[in-house]
Amino acid sequence: MISHYPISKNNPIVLASISARRKAILKQIGIPFESSGSMIEENHHEGMQPADIACQMAKLKAESVKHVYKGRWILGADTIVVINKRIFGKPEDSRECHEMLLCLSGKNHRVITGFCIFYPGGKQAHLEAVITKVKIKEISESEIEAYIKTGEPFGKAGGYAIQGIGSFMVEYINGSYTNVVGLPVCEVVSALVKCGGLKEFPLNSPSALLFQRG
Repeated sequence: MISHYPISKNNPIVLASISARRKAILKQIGIPFESSGSMIEENHHEGMQPADIACQMAKLKAESVKHVYKGRWILGADTIVVINKRIFGKPEDSRECHEMLLCLSGKNHRVITGFCIFYPGGKQAHLEAVITKVKIKEISESEIEAYIKTGEPFGKAGGYAIQGIGSFMVEYINGSYTNVVGLPVCEVVSALVKCGGLKEFPLNSPSALLFQRG
Protein backbone atom coordinates (compact mmCIF):
# COMPACT_ATOMS: atom_id res chain seq x y z
CA MET A 1 0.00 0.00 0.00
CA ILE A 2 1.34 3.42 -1.00
CA SER A 3 1.70 5.82 1.92
CA HIS A 4 1.27 9.56 1.52
CA TYR A 5 2.34 12.40 3.75
CA PRO A 6 -0.68 13.64 5.71
CA ILE A 7 -1.99 17.17 5.47
CA SER A 8 0.03 19.66 7.52
CA LYS A 9 1.21 23.28 7.52
CA ASN A 10 3.98 22.29 5.11
CA ASN A 11 1.68 20.05 3.08
CA PRO A 12 -1.70 21.86 2.92
CA ILE A 13 -4.62 20.32 1.07
CA VAL A 14 -5.61 22.05 -2.17
CA LEU A 15 -9.21 23.27 -2.19
CA ALA A 16 -10.30 23.32 -5.84
CA SER A 17 -12.53 26.31 -5.21
CA ILE A 18 -12.34 30.01 -4.44
CA SER A 19 -15.60 29.85 -2.46
CA ALA A 20 -15.37 32.16 0.54
CA ARG A 21 -17.72 29.86 2.48
CA ARG A 22 -15.64 26.72 1.93
CA LYS A 23 -12.42 28.55 2.77
CA ALA A 24 -13.98 29.90 5.96
CA ILE A 25 -15.08 26.40 7.01
CA LEU A 26 -11.62 24.87 6.52
CA LYS A 27 -10.04 27.79 8.35
CA GLN A 28 -12.51 27.47 11.22
CA ILE A 29 -11.72 23.79 11.81
CA GLY A 30 -7.97 24.26 11.46
CA ILE A 31 -7.18 22.28 8.32
CA PRO A 32 -4.21 23.83 6.46
CA PHE A 33 -5.20 24.55 2.86
CA GLU A 34 -4.47 26.46 -0.30
CA SER A 35 -7.30 27.46 -2.60
CA SER A 36 -7.19 27.27 -6.38
CA GLY A 37 -9.92 28.17 -8.85
CA SER A 38 -11.19 25.10 -10.71
CA MET A 39 -12.19 26.81 -14.01
CA ILE A 40 -15.05 24.31 -14.42
CA GLU A 41 -18.45 25.53 -15.61
CA GLU A 42 -21.17 24.33 -13.25
CA ASN A 43 -23.44 22.67 -15.80
CA HIS A 44 -26.20 20.31 -14.73
CA HIS A 45 -26.70 17.27 -16.92
CA GLU A 46 -30.24 16.12 -17.70
CA GLY A 47 -31.11 12.53 -16.93
CA MET A 48 -28.70 12.26 -14.00
CA GLN A 49 -29.72 12.05 -10.36
CA PRO A 50 -28.95 15.28 -8.42
CA ALA A 51 -26.49 13.54 -6.07
CA ASP A 52 -24.64 12.11 -9.09
CA ILE A 53 -24.48 15.57 -10.67
CA ALA A 54 -23.00 17.11 -7.50
CA CYS A 55 -20.44 14.30 -7.26
CA GLN A 56 -19.51 14.57 -10.92
CA MET A 57 -18.97 18.33 -10.66
CA ALA A 58 -16.89 17.90 -7.48
CA LYS A 59 -14.71 15.32 -9.22
CA LEU A 60 -14.26 17.52 -12.30
CA LYS A 61 -13.22 20.44 -10.12
CA ALA A 62 -10.61 18.34 -8.32
CA GLU A 63 -9.36 16.88 -11.60
CA SER A 64 -8.98 20.34 -13.14
CA VAL A 65 -6.20 21.32 -10.71
CA LYS A 66 -4.40 18.01 -10.13
CA HIS A 67 -1.92 18.59 -12.97
CA VAL A 68 -0.72 21.72 -11.15
CA TYR A 69 -0.57 20.11 -7.70
CA LYS A 70 0.73 16.61 -8.49
CA GLY A 71 2.07 15.85 -5.02
CA ARG A 72 -0.78 17.27 -2.95
CA TRP A 73 -4.07 16.17 -1.47
CA ILE A 74 -6.94 17.80 -3.37
CA LEU A 75 -10.54 18.51 -2.34
CA GLY A 76 -13.28 19.42 -4.81
CA ALA A 77 -16.88 20.22 -3.86
CA ASP A 78 -20.10 21.27 -5.55
CA THR A 79 -23.38 22.32 -3.93
CA ILE A 80 -26.82 22.34 -5.55
CA VAL A 81 -30.34 23.01 -4.34
CA VAL A 82 -33.13 20.66 -5.43
CA ILE A 83 -36.88 21.08 -5.11
CA ASN A 84 -38.96 18.27 -6.56
CA LYS A 85 -36.87 17.44 -9.64
CA ARG A 86 -35.73 20.98 -10.34
CA ILE A 87 -32.09 21.86 -9.72
CA PHE A 88 -30.99 25.34 -8.67
CA GLY A 89 -27.41 26.47 -8.98
CA LYS A 90 -26.26 30.05 -8.50
CA PRO A 91 -28.61 32.77 -9.82
CA GLU A 92 -27.18 34.75 -12.72
CA ASP A 93 -29.26 37.88 -12.17
CA SER A 94 -31.98 39.45 -9.99
CA ARG A 95 -34.79 37.98 -12.09
CA GLU A 96 -33.50 34.44 -11.72
CA CYS A 97 -32.85 34.96 -8.02
CA HIS A 98 -36.40 36.22 -7.51
CA GLU A 99 -37.76 33.16 -9.32
CA MET A 100 -35.68 30.80 -7.19
CA LEU A 101 -36.73 32.34 -3.88
CA LEU A 102 -40.39 32.43 -4.92
CA CYS A 103 -40.18 28.75 -5.81
CA LEU A 104 -38.56 27.86 -2.45
CA SER A 105 -41.02 29.95 -0.42
CA GLY A 106 -43.04 27.88 2.02
CA LYS A 107 -41.58 24.60 0.85
CA ASN A 108 -39.04 21.92 1.73
CA HIS A 109 -36.00 21.46 -0.48
CA ARG A 110 -32.78 19.47 -0.47
CA VAL A 111 -29.26 20.89 -0.40
CA ILE A 112 -26.79 18.41 -1.88
CA THR A 113 -23.03 18.78 -1.69
CA GLY A 114 -20.83 16.36 -3.55
CA PHE A 115 -17.19 16.24 -2.51
CA CYS A 116 -14.21 14.44 -3.98
CA ILE A 117 -10.77 13.81 -2.47
CA PHE A 118 -7.71 12.94 -4.55
CA TYR A 119 -4.56 11.33 -3.19
CA PRO A 120 -1.23 13.05 -3.94
CA GLY A 121 -0.44 11.82 -7.43
CA GLY A 122 -3.97 12.24 -8.72
CA LYS A 123 -5.78 8.99 -7.85
CA GLN A 124 -9.31 9.31 -6.48
CA ALA A 125 -9.50 8.56 -2.76
CA HIS A 126 -13.12 9.34 -1.92
CA LEU A 127 -16.37 10.51 -3.57
CA GLU A 128 -19.57 11.20 -1.65
CA ALA A 129 -22.77 13.25 -1.70
CA VAL A 130 -24.33 14.63 1.50
CA ILE A 131 -27.98 15.69 1.64
CA THR A 132 -29.65 18.14 4.02
CA LYS A 133 -33.37 18.92 4.02
CA VAL A 134 -34.28 22.60 4.50
CA LYS A 135 -37.67 24.24 5.12
CA ILE A 136 -38.10 27.85 3.98
CA LYS A 137 -40.87 29.97 5.47
CA GLU A 138 -43.37 31.72 3.25
CA ILE A 139 -41.51 34.77 1.95
CA SER A 140 -43.34 37.91 0.88
CA GLU A 141 -42.55 39.77 -2.33
CA SER A 142 -41.19 42.69 -0.31
CA GLU A 143 -38.88 40.37 1.65
CA ILE A 144 -37.60 38.81 -1.55
CA GLU A 145 -36.91 42.19 -3.15
CA ALA A 146 -35.22 43.53 -0.02
CA TYR A 147 -33.05 40.42 0.29
CA ILE A 148 -31.97 40.60 -3.35
CA LYS A 149 -30.96 44.24 -2.83
CA THR A 150 -28.48 43.16 -0.14
CA GLY A 151 -26.50 41.37 -2.87
CA GLU A 152 -26.04 38.32 -0.66
CA PRO A 153 -27.99 35.80 -2.81
CA PHE A 154 -25.59 36.02 -5.74
CA GLY A 155 -22.96 33.31 -5.89
CA LYS A 156 -25.07 31.08 -3.60
CA ALA A 157 -26.80 27.90 -4.75
CA GLY A 158 -30.55 28.42 -4.46
CA GLY A 159 -30.11 32.17 -4.05
CA TYR A 160 -29.70 32.34 -0.27
CA ALA A 161 -27.01 32.06 2.42
CA ILE A 162 -28.04 30.21 5.57
CA GLN A 163 -24.97 31.57 7.39
CA GLY A 164 -25.88 35.18 6.57
CA ILE A 165 -28.92 37.42 6.26
CA GLY A 166 -30.72 34.58 4.48
CA SER A 167 -31.03 32.73 7.80
CA PHE A 168 -34.22 34.73 8.45
CA MET A 169 -35.99 32.55 5.86
CA VAL A 170 -34.98 29.15 7.25
CA GLU A 171 -37.58 27.57 9.54
CA TYR A 172 -35.63 24.38 10.19
CA ILE A 173 -33.12 21.94 8.72
CA ASN A 174 -32.74 18.18 8.91
CA GLY A 175 -29.11 17.16 8.47
CA SER A 176 -25.73 18.85 8.29
CA TYR A 177 -25.72 22.64 8.72
CA THR A 178 -22.24 23.03 7.22
CA ASN A 179 -23.44 21.08 4.19
CA VAL A 180 -25.92 23.89 3.49
CA VAL A 181 -23.10 26.42 3.86
CA GLY A 182 -21.10 24.51 1.24
CA LEU A 183 -18.95 21.80 2.84
CA PRO A 184 -20.15 18.96 5.12
CA VAL A 185 -17.49 19.04 7.84
CA CYS A 186 -18.28 15.76 9.59
CA GLU A 187 -18.21 13.72 6.39
CA VAL A 188 -15.17 15.47 4.89
CA VAL A 189 -13.08 15.08 8.06
CA SER A 190 -14.12 11.43 8.41
CA ALA A 191 -13.15 10.74 4.80
CA LEU A 192 -9.78 12.46 5.17
CA VAL A 193 -8.97 10.47 8.29
CA LYS A 194 -10.06 7.21 6.67
CA CYS A 195 -7.96 7.68 3.53
CA GLY A 196 -4.91 8.99 5.40
CA GLY A 197 -5.13 12.68 4.56
CA LEU A 198 -5.37 13.47 8.24
CA LYS A 199 -3.30 11.47 10.70
CA GLU A 200 -5.53 12.69 13.50
CA PHE A 201 -8.27 15.23 14.14
CA PRO A 202 -8.48 17.77 15.63
CA LEU A 203 -4.95 18.69 14.62
CA ASN A 204 -2.48 19.68 17.33
CA SER A 205 -2.53 23.42 18.03
CA PRO A 206 -4.96 24.31 15.20
CA SER A 207 -4.17 28.01 15.44
CA ALA A 208 -0.55 27.28 14.61
CA LEU A 209 -1.50 25.13 11.62
CA LEU A 210 -3.72 27.55 9.75
CA PHE A 211 -2.40 28.11 6.26
CA GLN A 212 -4.04 29.84 3.37
CA ARG A 213 -2.69 31.21 0.13
CA GLY A 214 -4.71 32.62 -2.74
